[in-house]
Amino acid sequence: MKKCTIYHNPRCSKSRQTLALLQENGIECEIVEYLKTPLKLEKLMVLAEKLGHKDFIRKKEERYKELNLSEATWNETLKKVEENPILLERPLVETNSKAAIGRPPENVLELF
Repeated sequence: MKKCTIYHNPRCSKSRQTLALLQENGIECEIVEYLKTPLKLEKLMVLAEKLGHKDFIRKKEERYKELNLSEATWNETLKKVEENPILLERPLVETNSKAAIGRPPENVLELF
């Protein structure tokens, strides 16, 4: 059976759609509600590597502007995401070797 971890926000329609798509395709998911259980810096670095360093920061989020992250280094930004998980793009789906952002939800199917 195919397995993954989804970093999920149940209030987000794209996150709910992505989770449903994975389940419809028989993919077993560990669900991590990252707003309740924020990711540590080390995990954010792993996800960045698996995503090929694609940007997974929500730049339109008000908190991004408040923290002036457009001027921050990548490491400073990741530290702020650790402290402010609302800045993490969602949903993120991770397998042992890769990760993808579910925007659109079908993007995550390329992991399998």
